[in-house]
Amino acid sequence: MEKIEYRVVIKFLTKQGKSAQTILNEMETFYGEQCPSKSMIYKWHGLFKHGRESIEDDPRSGRPVEATTSDIIEKVEKLVLEDTSLKKKQLSALVGVSDTTILRILHDHLGMIKFSARWVPRMLKPLQKQQRVDASKQFLELCGDEPAQILERIVTGDETWVHHFEPEYKQEFNLTALS
Repeated sequence: MEKIEYRVVIKFLTKQGKSAQTILNEMETFYGEQCPSKSMIYKWHGLFKHGRESIEDDPRSGRPVEATTSDIIEKVEKLVLEDTSLKKKQLSALVGVSDTTILRILHDHLGMIKFSARWVPRMLKPLQKQQRVDASKQFLELCGDEPAQILERIVTGDETWVHHFEPEYKQEFNLTALS
């Protein structure tokens, strides 16, 4: 049950003149394990008793809870694809969101991991898989009636990423050699 629905019940029983303890007992009897906490019932009972009419939460000031929008995700993706060696603090400064939001976008939304000072895709997304299937079908159409000659010369593999890495800095080479 939604917290708004609980507040409606508390408001209704408060308007009937019932005490907070009575409301708590009735709600525990009716809702059982789903019943809101005692402190929540007492808090809202007091607010409704002193004239509050709204059952909604009051607006809060400050930063929004979720700063991950599609525009920000696209901006981060564009920046990373232009320069894969950008650090999260640099991305954070360029985009204007926190470091943790940048990491959440890179890992959860873009499916990237940090590999030897570069951001690389972690797994193929369904769209990327479908694009590969479409490209393969187009290739087979181009082969014509006798694809065997061309297909025998193709090396295939699975979707495992094999990273080819040429370090730009000597320090990067030393770090990868140690791991």
